[in-house]
Amino acid sequence: MSVSMSSQPAAPSISRSVRRVGRAIALIGIILPLLLIGLNKFQPFEVALLKPLIGGTPWLAWMLGIFGDVGTARLLGVVEIMTAFLLVVSPWSKRAALAAGVLASGTFAVTCSTLLALPIWEPSAGGFPYLTFAGTFLIKDVALLGIGLVVLGEALDRNDIGTR
Repeated sequence: MSVSMSSQPAAPSISRSVRRVGRAIALIGIILPLLLIGLNKFQPFEVALLKPLIGGTPWLAWMLGIFGDVGTARLLGVVEIMTAFLLVVSPWSKRAALAAGVLASGTFAVTCSTLLALPIWEPSAGGFPYLTFAGTFLIKDVALLGIGLVVLGEALDRNDIGTR
C-alpha cells in the first residue's frame, strides 16, 4: 500500500502567513512614523528640533534659507503625511504604491544621509558604538529605507503599473 504525499499544502503555508503578517506590520511600522512625525512638523517644538539637524547637514541647509525654519518643517511634514497616505493605499493602488515607494525611499535616503554629516557618536561614552540623541533618532531610518525600497520594488514588479 503506497501513500501519496502532495507537494502542495492544502492551506497557505505558515511561512507565507508569517510573511503576510510581517509585511503588514512593516507597512504599519513605516506609516506610523511618517504620519506622526509629519504631524509634529507643524508644531513649534519640532521646528526648533529640526533646525540644527537640517542646518548641520550641508546638502539640506539650503532649505532653511529658501523656506525658513517653519516653511522647511511644514514642507517636510506635508511630504511625510502624503507618503503615509500613499502607503496606506498602496496595497490596492499600483500608482499609489509606486509613488509611495519613491517618496518613502527618497525621504529615508535623505534622512539616512544625515548620519554622515551630524555628530552621531556620543563622546562622553567614548564615541563609537555609543549613539548621541540625534544618532538614536536617525538610525531607525536605515530600516525604514529598507521598507520603502521593498514597497518600491513590489510596485515595480506589478506588470500593469499603468492601470489603477
